[in-house]
Amino acid sequence: MKDLNFNADKVLAKEFLSNFADANGEAKYMNILQEVANHKIRAVQIDLEDLFNYKDLDEEFLRRVTENTRRYIGIFACAIDELLPEPTEAFHDDDHDILMTQRAEDGTNNADGSDPHQKMPPEIKRYFEVYIRAPSKGRPFTIREVKASYIGQLVRISGIVTRCSDVKPLMQVAVYTCEECGYEIYQDVTARVFMPLFECPSKRCSVNRTKGNLILQLRASKFLKFQEAKIQELAEHVPKGHIPRSMTVHFRGEMTRKVAPGDVVELSGIFLPIPYTGFRAMRAGLVADTYLEAMSVTHFKKKYEEYELRGDEEEQITRLAEDGDIYNKLARSLAPEIYGHEDVKKALLLLLVGAPHRKLKDGMKIRGDLHICLMGDPGVAKSQLLKHIINVAPRGVYTTGRGSSGVGLTAAVQKDPVTNEMVLEGGALVLADMGICAIDEFDKMDESDRTAIHEVMEQQTVSIAKAGITTSLNARTAILAAANPAWGRYDLRRTPAENINLPPALLSRFDLLWLILDRADMDSDLEMARHVVYVHQNKESPALGFTPLEPSVLRAYISAARRLSPFVPKELEEYIATAYCSIRQEEAKSNTPHSYTTVRTLLSILRISAGYSEAQLKECLEEYAALNVWQIHPHTFDIRFIDA
Repeated sequence: MKDLNFNADKVLAKEFLSNFADANGEAKYMNILQEVANHKIRAVQIDLEDLFNYKDLDEEFLRRVTENTRRYIGIFACAIDELLPEPTEAFHDDDHDILMTQRAEDGTNNADGSDPHQKMPPEIKRYFEVYIRAPSKGRPFTIREVKASYIGQLVRISGIVTRCSDVKPLMQVAVYTCEECGYEIYQDVTARVFMPLFECPSKRCSVNRTKGNLILQLRASKFLKFQEAKIQELAEHVPKGHIPRSMTVHFRGEMTRKVAPGDVVELSGIFLPIPYTGFRAMRAGLVADTYLEAMSVTHFKKKYEEYELRGDEEEQITRLAEDGDIYNKLARSLAPEIYGHEDVKKALLLLLVGAPHRKLKDGMKIRGDLHICLMGDPGVAKSQLLKHIINVAPRGVYTTGRGSSGVGLTAAVQKDPVTNEMVLEGGALVLADMGICAIDEFDKMDESDRTAIHEVMEQQTVSIAKAGITTSLNARTAILAAANPAWGRYDLRRTPAENINLPPALLSRFDLLWLILDRADMDSDLEMARHVVYVHQNKESPALGFTPLEPSVLRAYISAARRLSPFVPKELEEYIATAYCSIRQEEAKSNTPHSYTTVRTLLSILRISAGYSEAQLKECLEEYAALNVWQIHPHTFDIRFIDA
């Protein structure tokens, strides 16, 4: 094996950073370094794809960077120290600049320079952080594929984030001041715990035998932001008969706050053992815990508010909005493999689009998220619809009623392994914040657990008063529930209230309640059977008369629709109010009312109408939108339930 020459590799790193040009012919990394010098950014992301495409590529150098990434981050940082240009723009000095200026004036950097403890570490001078990003080509590893042979190497994995700690300061360089000689003493901190210095090791104190006491200067020490997360295998990566594996991920510096629980991400990072010292090392023995030091984060699905439309996407959305039948096409593009249920799919489209949230002057909030309950006989594709909506939505959590408890849905108090403090662990509804939470087998939940979501459905918060913690968590989520009738199948001899075994307090919180019955009909059964056989044989849906929109296009269109805030014009206010009053009167006169109409029903009508206008990319609620609510919300107006 050839001897490693890190000085030669530093020269190669400097050449790459200086000479690499992007597709436009611009010096990519020198432009980044100029922004670092101007204090505009702090992170220097080095992409290994750029190193691979570099014209003067040294393949051995690329291999060494991939297999010994932690060491080569330091080499690239030293190269950047030498290449960093002078600032070209004025900026305000921060605490770091003031401290470095004061050190230069005091001359403590060069005092007693022969003593190694007196030399200032380069980390304390740097304003920037270096990250090396793995190439995006090829399939990422699953967590169980990362073996001990990959320790020290740059790997790329995918999974779902299950837990995130708070961002804490992590000491990188400890700075002490000696009471006797006045020199600054520096100590590199490489682990989560360290043994502080107590006696001055400088040459002056050693010669004078004064044993000067060291005082830790927290203000002058170098700290990094630190966050720990857990990433778990995706369900499709788990072999038969196994449980999902998880891995600890450390985020430092500018990589913090990049992920949240529930995010499906692809991470590239360095696979490392956790360093133990002292008694911890004795207890650990020969077995080492491992973690991934994150270098880059890629989200599989962007949030609606983070979605930036490209030029071609804007043109495509404009063309779609001009189509007079776009509402039906969007709805039919949802789960085209599932036969029928066109009205249900229209309602699910409105669930994805939602309505604008209203915040009043006095601080009161009116939710804009829609809640839908699909109730029906077994085998009518309720669960498949739930799964598809979760896949289309940028943020979604799927759970089942029997496998969910009240704290599992809302929040639980647990002990944080990082800080040993009691912290709140968000449940499914908190993880689905600003997204969709699908709850299957809703009728199988215990009544005590089901009441835990009452607050979430209307106030969209989770209030906790446990273990000395009193707080509220955001749960701004749209709930999509699926349930069976009380006796498994819908009994036409009984009233809807008897079949729908849910309390009125919960029913009134759902904007739409769909009743899907499975009735024998020769023509429709034959069409559905042909459809199912075709999908089974060809693994795709039959021709719909148009090309169904891809989920990525649907997300782009919905993100554009959610930016609108439709309003109700004056001429429709009286129309909607009169319709609501007539429903209440009919319900009061009926001996056996089929539904329970409250003011929440009126708010549901407004939300559905606004969502319908958003789906058409219209700013103003028009009369035909309100008329369509008659079809979408028939159990509200006609006091009956839909047979979908």
